[in-house]
Amino acid sequence: MHPLIHAVDRLSEWSGRLIAWATLGMVVITFTVVVLRYGFDLGWIALQESALYLHALVFMVGAAYTLRRNGHVRVDIFYQRLSPRGQAWVDLLGHLLFTLPLCAFIGWSAGDYVMESWALREGSREAGGLPWVYLLKTLLLIMPTLLALQAVAEILRRVLFLRGRTPEPTPEELGEL
Repeated sequence: MHPLIHAVDRLSEWSGRLIAWATLGMVVITFTVVVLRYGFDLGWIALQESALYLHALVFMVGAAYTLRRNGHVRVDIFYQRLSPRGQAWVDLLGHLLFTLPLCAFIGWSAGDYVMESWALREGSREAGGLPWVYLLKTLLLIMPTLLALQAVAEILRRVLFLRGRTPEPTPEELGEL
């Protein structure tokens, strides 16, 4: 199980680093759009849409990375008071009962929508917009896939911990991939 966990963790870390660069690109593009609009009274639809595409990429692909880094929001009024074993049980059951079914539902419900977009090679409805809307919509399948893979790795990690085979990773270890 360890090689699978590490492989998924590396994939999530790699995608997270990619997202960091996409975030920088989004900031630069947004700054450029603002300067062009208010400084030179120029609009550029494709540039505006590229910022939107990057924004979607950051949130959709970054979900698995955020799960890997334990960065998702949780109501931890009770969680923080639990022992590490109790926390492992909450995480394990949460991923089994909520994360994986949610990923399955998103993937199932988005499948036809994305395939139809690919069949049409859907592009922007705006004149001068980006011709790759179908690629943007593909994120609706990539996100639940990456998130489900990371959830499986987290489930396996918790199972190993509960069986006493491995300690719970420290925040420092999370960054040492």
